[in-house]
Amino acid sequence: MKQLIMVLRQYRITGNDILKTTMVILVCLCLVLSLTLAGCTKKTEDSRTTLHFVTWKPNIPAAWDEIIKIFEEENPDIVIKRETGPHSSTAFHDLLTQKLKNKSTDVDVFLMDVIWPPEFAAAGWAAPLDDLFSDEERNNYLDGSILANTYEGKIYGVPLFVDSGILYYRKDLVDKHYGPVLPRTWSEMVTQAGVIVSEEAKLQNEIYGFSGQFKQYEGLVCDMMEYILSNNGDILDPDTGQPALAGPRAVEAVQFVRDNIIGKAAPEGVLTYQEPESLDLFIQGKAVFHRNWPYAWEVSNDPERSKIAGNVGIMRLPSFEGGKSYATLGGWQIGISNYSKNREAAWKFVQFLSGERGQKLLALKAGRAPTRKALYNDIEILKAYPHFSDMKDVFLTAYPRPRTPLYPAVSNILQRYFSKAISDKTSDIEKEAKAASEEIRKIMAMEKK
Repeated sequence: MKQLIMVLRQYRITGNDILKTTMVILVCLCLVLSLTLAGCTKKTEDSRTTLHFVTWKPNIPAAWDEIIKIFEEENPDIVIKRETGPHSSTAFHDLLTQKLKNKSTDVDVFLMDVIWPPEFAAAGWAAPLDDLFSDEERNNYLDGSILANTYEGKIYGVPLFVDSGILYYRKDLVDKHYGPVLPRTWSEMVTQAGVIVSEEAKLQNEIYGFSGQFKQYEGLVCDMMEYILSNNGDILDPDTGQPALAGPRAVEAVQFVRDNIIGKAAPEGVLTYQEPESLDLFIQGKAVFHRNWPYAWEVSNDPERSKIAGNVGIMRLPSFEGGKSYATLGGWQIGISNYSKNREAAWKFVQFLSGERGQKLLALKAGRAPTRKALYNDIEILKAYPHFSDMKDVFLTAYPRPRTPLYPAVSNILQRYFSKAISDKTSDIEKEAKAASEEIRKIMAMEKK
């Protein structure tokens, strides 16, 4: 300050002028300092890595909000920018693959349905993770979920949660009318549903017998596969790999759904139902039985969302006489785009989501069944979802859909076939099955070229 005053006096600036000039200079210095600090702050913010995470619309968004918030708090150098696509697996697949086909830079990490890894690997969209995802770490996951992410000896995704079909039921109504007797076969389920619906109607309680997913989308394939397999039929012959839709057992199972489920045990409207719509009918107390994935347990027993909380039971899916129960293998994986420029940060995020903390949060907050074996012994999870212990064998033995890079094309054929077969009462199911089989045979032949 003394030096500043001496300089000012050299220029014959004295008294009040010195004070005024000094104040002006100090103000200028403060402005320069504040701008410098602002520049530093902006630079710090800009130096953070932005990860673009593409996901479907979740059933319980608050769970994902919490997980991402925790990750960002613990990794202040990374920002997660989410793009939420449609809830439907089919529609989400279209959105995601369009981005990956265009080598879009606004995709770093994405969710994959259990049937997508072969397709994404063969197309070069998903980055191989062998150098990051060690054999030792893979041993911590359910074997089936690791196999689903493996293609031609390399791994392209990390299992996040596993799904398999489960039958939910109104415990209060079944106990009331049938005591502890639960249906073993699909025919028994339809019979029980019919009796309960009829008896409840006498009490002015208008309900339906069953609710499931029968809209033309991927969920329809999952549901119909369970009927066919449990009648000793097949989608593809396990020995030859050829389409088996036109086999008598497969045709019989589809016929049963058309004649006994659509518009009978279930309302005609189920032809437009995906998971949310079918679950809504159940939690509103309007259906006796309901087919869904494990997440529906949390929703069904949430008193703020469900009118039947506390009155829900679960069991393995029924079978046909002479067959055995089958549940379609579902679940979602986390992949990293082959075009991502943020591979290191992306892997850090993948590790967090698929690690014990991330999966435990998804289990507790969203009812998602873990893919990490150790979590099936977690006291908190089993206290909140005791059925995970009972259903572990179902998760371990759930049946996969055809594993092929061309599965989307195969699925499209199956969706069209099943939708027409169960909705058009005049259609010849065997004829339609043969036509669909021929289409699938041509698609499968392309894979061998």
